[in-house]
Amino acid sequence: MSWNERFDEPIVVPKGRALITLRDAGNYIARLPKTEHQATEWQTAAQCLMQAANKSGPIEFARMGMLQALNRHIERVFDTTAREHHWGRRKLARDQ
Repeated sequence: MSWNERFDEPIVVPKGRALITLRDAGNYIARLPKTEHQATEWQTAAQCLMQAANKSGPIEFARMGMLQALNRHIERVFDTTAREHHWGRRKLARDQ
C-alpha cells in the first residue's frame, strides 16, 4: 500500500486546506461526522482511495470521487440566456 501517492492536482477543501496525497484525503474522510461519512458519495470516494492505495485503481478516479463527494450539494444550473449559434442558418453565397 502506498498512501503517500500524490494527486496530479491538489484538491482544495471548503476551509481552504489542500489535500495533496491519498493519506490526506483518507484522513479528511475519517474526520467527517458519522452522518456525512455514511453518504453514498463519501463511501464511493473512500473505496476509490483504497483501490488507488492498493495499486488496483487509478489515482485520478480517487481524485474524481473526492471532488464529486465534496460538490454533491452544488446544483448545476445551465444558462439558457446564452446567444444561440448561427450554425446552419445562413446560406453560403454559392447556394443562393
